[in-house]
Amino acid sequence: MRDLVVKDNALINASYNLDLVEQRLILLAIVEARDSGRGINANDPLEVHAESYVNQFNVARQTAYQALKDACKDLFVRQFSYQEINKRGNVENVLSRWVSEIRYIDDEATVKLIFAPAIVPLITRLEEQFTKYELQQISNLSSAYAVRLYELLIAWRSTGQTPIIELAEFRQKIGVLDDEYTRMGNFKDRVLNLAIAQINEHTDINVQCQQHKKGRNISGFSFTFKLKKVVIAHSKEQTALEIFSKFTDAQCHLFASKLSELPDMNKYSQGTESYSQFAVRISEMLRDPQKFEELLPYLKKVGFNTK
Repeated sequence: MRDLVVKDNALINASYNLDLVEQRLILLAIVEARDSGRGINANDPLEVHAESYVNQFNVARQTAYQALKDACKDLFVRQFSYQEINKRGNVENVLSRWVSEIRYIDDEATVKLIFAPAIVPLITRLEEQFTKYELQQISNLSSAYAVRLYELLIAWRSTGQTPIIELAEFRQKIGVLDDEYTRMGNFKDRVLNLAIAQINEHTDINVQCQQHKKGRNISGFSFTFKLKKVVIAHSKEQTALEIFSKFTDAQCHLFASKLSELPDMNKYSQGTESYSQFAVRISEMLRDPQKFEELLPYLKKVGFNTK
């Protein structure tokens, strides 16, 4: 199953400034909430493992946990703002923190966070105005500005074009501080053009930017974009069921033992069992065709060759 991130457009359009690791941390927490089936609430912490961060974003294993730990500390003091209409038809300007609590467990290379009450409904209400995208689309983006621009753009996926966004508003939405890149040349080189180049190279859309002027000065930008054509290749790889049919008892015992020590398998662990007890349960799971297909990506990580 693909890692799907769902955010309310009120949040997508909020003016906030997060660095790259903080954005990645939040996205992984959202995916964790969906995959675990627990959902997101303002009481229960969501766990993000350093191993998940390494696998998703292809970063150095040695620095992954410290990056997550630092991101948690920074995220705790971050704020975001947005507007909503109250029952009397008046605009309410809302200012909220992202998270109400953070924890980190050094021995487990794991961080935990609880989203603030104001942000929970913005992420969890699955209504028509939501923007959905696969986490994989932003996994190779190394610029926080590229991640923000991608989120802003795909909110307009149905039309493939945005309205004109005034310069000051655009700088806020993409996370550029008032005293950063004040010269237009620097802004284009370090922020706008960099973000567009990364999006065009690494995501599922191709973007073009149009600048708009008032007199001789640039006053805003608009964007048009198209989905890239997907070339469907005929795969010679075996299906999971074909691989399962050739999976021997000896392989089952060998790889169950290896999987029991794989950090990614922690979500299947019951917590109190030993590695050997966990390996026995994994061995039973590998004898079930559906569970085998679910665990196949992890089997490959520990050296199982499907050819």
